[in-house]
Amino acid sequence: MSVSRIKKVLIVGGGSAGWMTAATLSKILKNDYCDITLVESEEIGTVGVGEATIPQIGTFNRTLGIEENEFVRETKGTFKLGIEFVDWGKKGDRYLHPFGPYGLDMEGLSFHAFYMKQHKDQSPQALSDYSLQAVACRDNRFMRPVNAGNSPLSKIAYAFHFDAGLYARYLRKASEGRGVTRIEGKIADVTLNSDDGFVKSVTLEDGREIEADLFIDCSGFRGLIIEGALKAGYNDWTHWLPADRAIAVPCETSRPLLPYTRSTARDSGWQWRIPLQHRMGNGYVYSSAYASDDEAVDTLMGNLEGKPLGDPRFLRFTTGHRKKFWDKNCVAIGLSAGFLEPLESTSLHLIQSGIAKLLQMFPDKEFNQADIDRYNRVTTFEFERIRDFIILHYNATTRDDTPFWDYVRTMSIPDYLEDKINLYKSYGRIFRENEELFNDTSWFAVMNGQNIKAEKYDPVADVLSDAETAHRLTHIRETIATSANYMPSHEKFILENCSSGDLEKA
Repeated sequence: MSVSRIKKVLIVGGGSAGWMTAATLSKILKNDYCDITLVESEEIGTVGVGEATIPQIGTFNRTLGIEENEFVRETKGTFKLGIEFVDWGKKGDRYLHPFGPYGLDMEGLSFHAFYMKQHKDQSPQALSDYSLQAVACRDNRFMRPVNAGNSPLSKIAYAFHFDAGLYARYLRKASEGRGVTRIEGKIADVTLNSDDGFVKSVTLEDGREIEADLFIDCSGFRGLIIEGALKAGYNDWTHWLPADRAIAVPCETSRPLLPYTRSTARDSGWQWRIPLQHRMGNGYVYSSAYASDDEAVDTLMGNLEGKPLGDPRFLRFTTGHRKKFWDKNCVAIGLSAGFLEPLESTSLHLIQSGIAKLLQMFPDKEFNQADIDRYNRVTTFEFERIRDFIILHYNATTRDDTPFWDYVRTMSIPDYLEDKINLYKSYGRIFRENEELFNDTSWFAVMNGQNIKAEKYDPVADVLSDAETAHRLTHIRETIATSANYMPSHEKFILENCSSGDLEKA
């Protein structure tokens, strides 16, 4: 074996980022490839509250060999078919951003071209009937895909809600079972090599020194190594995404158990609602420039659906990312890499994606700069495209009822996003660029849901007559309605397959 092979990996920090990294590396690299150690302190809390995810988390779990029913049971999770947005385009609006496609692409064109032709003179929000996931959300239904030929039931995209702390504990057990060493302790110092500036070791408060070849910084917002020691720098996006605070508090769960996340726009930000089996996760993401902490607490606590189960927890953050995610022999994963507010549930995906990219370009002790540069380049691209999608939600609004909404409605936006909106406004066209996370269906859901109107529909949609277009769209709606009616209720599915026991007690 090569003498330059990485032999020791040290993961600094636990939580979701640390244990997702440890679980993946120990599964893929095996313990005989390199030693993997994770250092964390139980005295240092993690940010994780209730977590909402996107469908890519299923791929991650399958890669780790996780049995899904057990995973949902152990994390007291529920299933997620999309996100409902309330009061975003204007007060009184509601729309869904569902997982999975709308309708069917036809004649070489995306479905939404024919939808826009058919509905050119109608409200831009009458879209949900063309998505199985959206109809299932409305009817509170869920099931996993089944082998049903061309039926929509054969391709049900879904994700999860779960307790992030329980997820980290679940992954810790799996990681330690595959040989990962956990060390309890706080890091007091980081030592760099004097000759090349690479990280040599970390020293714990009790004096223990831990050396490694590769350091993975999962220390959260502090960025203990990537920023504290290596001074990677930070790109601040607060001017586009001014929310810089969050309050989280759980409350008693409410019934029915809805299979989607809800995001409700408030005066100075938005409130999340994440249903779990044992409780409801709630939080308010807001801008301190437009609301005091006391005002934010009053807003959140005044809009809970059940009795609070704890005191509010405050989080402070700066939206943006490190100028270098990978610097020398340190890679930042999770909040140490950057932060994008959880409006579209991308936090765990960015952890997952960072780990996958690291494995694609896993180094040896030479730490080839071309690999490092590519990692930083593609990760920056991913952060920027998710950023633009989130900005769209704020900027595509007619709300001017508070100073916060007036600001985001009128602010300048990134050129990439402006081009995307202008392209849509002309003929309703949307294109997915390179490997950006959100596809044309997602962009269409939000643009349509927040009342951005195209001047014309794609002229190629006229390959079908008006009568044929109407016939096909009617058939799609009827097929989706029939398929959704076949699905059991979300709560029944959980009770029969992956109940933690909390629903029976409630």
